Formats: sequence, structure tokens, C-alpha cells
Amino acid sequence: MRADGKVTAPHAPAREGCFRLPLSVLCLVVAELLAPAAAAQAWPAKPIRFMIVQAPGGQNDVQARLIGPRLSEALGQPMIYDNRPGAGGALGFELFAQTPPDGYAIAMGSISTLAVIPMMPRKPRYDALGDFAPVTLVTTSPYTVVVHPSVPATTLKGLIALARARPGALTYGTPGVATGIHLTTEMFRVAAGIDLVHVPYKGGAPATVDLLAGQIALMFNNPVTTLPHVKSGRLRALAITAAKRARTLPDVPTMKEYGFDGFESGSWQGIMVRAGTPQPIITRLHAELVKVLRSPEVREWNFNQGNEVIANSPQEFAAFIRQEMAKWAKVIKAAGVRND
Repeated sequence: MRADGKVTAPHAPAREGCFRLPLSVLCLVVAELLAPAAAAQAWPAKPIRFMIVQAPGGQNDVQARLIGPRLSEALGQPMIYDNRPGAGGALGFELFAQTPPDGYAIAMGSISTLAVIPMMPRKPRYDALGDFAPVTLVTTSPYTVVVHPSVPATTLKGLIALARARPGALTYGTPGVATGIHLTTEMFRVAAGIDLVHVPYKGGAPATVDLLAGQIALMFNNPVTTLPHVKSGRLRALAITAAKRARTLPDVPTMKEYGFDGFESGSWQGIMVRAGTPQPIITRLHAELVKVLRSPEVREWNFNQGNEVIANSPQEFAAFIRQEMAKWAKVIKAAGVRND
């Protein structure tokens, strides 16, 4: 009852655990919750930076420029190709780790940048599965053991005999220290019990150029950059690192046929975005990439080059990366490979 004698309605008792937010705060909360979905709906609204951490002409570069125009058409935005070679791709991925997680920078990862370099004694300035989110594994392909025609060996056994007769005389090229090709060659060197001299380059393409010129003796190389030169006779193929012979090189034996049981290795490429990229953007990007990779022209081109198109899910790609990390960590330890 008020002082003037009038009766007032009692206040409703406060409900336990209930509270009211000011309208302005509530709007901010709702806006923050809806922001990722809104960003994904608008994405892409500007050109996309496609980071390629290899020199032009390498396996990653060729794959990126094969799928890039088709992905650009599907997304309605141009692709800006950004080649950042160096340190086996680590320099490019360190730069990639500094980009915003908004889907406007994607990168072509590889066995080197995602599975080998992260397992080396001196770690890169990025976390392969902490700083980045897998989108899809693009392709896989075995390596081909190739030599310059001046090397007096026509079989892998002949190459091993030559290396044992001339310890430290044969040089092999790689796209850089701690790359997949480097670790595969070291795995071969240890298994064969031979002494080879490593010559690292800033990418597979420059290494191939020197191999063609006879500046280095041999390489474990990708089929994309090797196949044309083998067919022209400028390089000699001795073996492939696959479980069975390649359709493109049916006369070239596998490592297993030479007595190296379980010796399987190869190149692979996959698309990554920054960790924290809104899930709807990753879902859209994955869907468009799968369509591109499974298109007849892309599948046929890769088939003719000896590559297998994969186009798996982000979860499957992440599991694949972890398996590769475990595999190459053992090789690094066994071969005593260092990057310091």
C-alpha cells in the first residue's frame, strides 16, 4: 500500500536463474553468432590468392594451374597465383600461416610441407595441422628413379653397383632439404647401403633442368616433370616407387622387383586453408574442388601423367597427413637426416 492509501499490484517475483540482456548487447551476440554464416554466404566476394610453395613448372605448380581456372569459374572469382619457393616449401607455408582465416588464401600443400618438414629436428615456423585446415587430397603419384644418359647404368642394380664402386661420386638432386624426394632418396641410400651426394635446389623444376644438363647424376622425380624426358630419351628411367608398374612406363620395374620389399613412396598434393576458416566456406570450397577434380578433363590429364586423383573428405585428408607424418618420422631417424 502506498502512502496515499492506494493499493499497488505486487511485483512479480524474480525467477531463479533468469536475467535480461540489454537489447544492444543481445544484438551484438546474435550478430557474432551469425557472422560466419553471413561471411560464407558472401564468399567469395573478391579474388582468391592461390599460394604455390614450389617454383614454376614443379608438380604442385602444374596441379594448381590445372585446377585453378576451373575452380575460379565455379566460384565466380579470379585466382591470383603466388609462387613462393624455398626451403622445400616451408617459406611459403610460414607466409601462409600469417594470412587471415577467411578463405581468401588457399595453398597447395604436399608431402614435403605437411608430412616431412614438420617431423624434422628443426621445426618450421608453422604447425601443419594446427595452423591449417585440410580441404582435400588432390592427387598421389609414385616417384620414378631417373638418371642422365651419361650414367653407365641401365638398371637399378647397375646403379647400386656403380655407387658402391665409386663412393660419394654420384650426385642426386632434390627440390630441397626435407622434401619428400630428399627423404625417399635417403631411404633408398640406407636400404641399398650406398654413398650418394645430395644437391638441394629451390624446387623440382630447377633440379630437373640440371639433371637434363648432366650436372647431377640421378633423381627420384615426379612423373609430371619426368615422363616427357624419359619418352624423348633425354633421361633413363630405372625404377618406380609404386606397388605395381605404371601404365605410363610399363617397362620400368618397381622397387620391389629389385628386392626392396615394402619400398613405396610418392608425391602427393592437397588443398589447405587457414585453421579457423568458417566451416561453411570449407564445405563450399571442398564441394567445388571435388567437382573440378572429378571432371573428365582433369581426371584424364592426371591419368595420362601417372597421377591418381583422390578428392577425399577433409577428415580423410587429415588422417592421411597424420599417417604420413608417422611414416617419415621413422625414416628421418633411421637416415639421420638433419636440417640445421
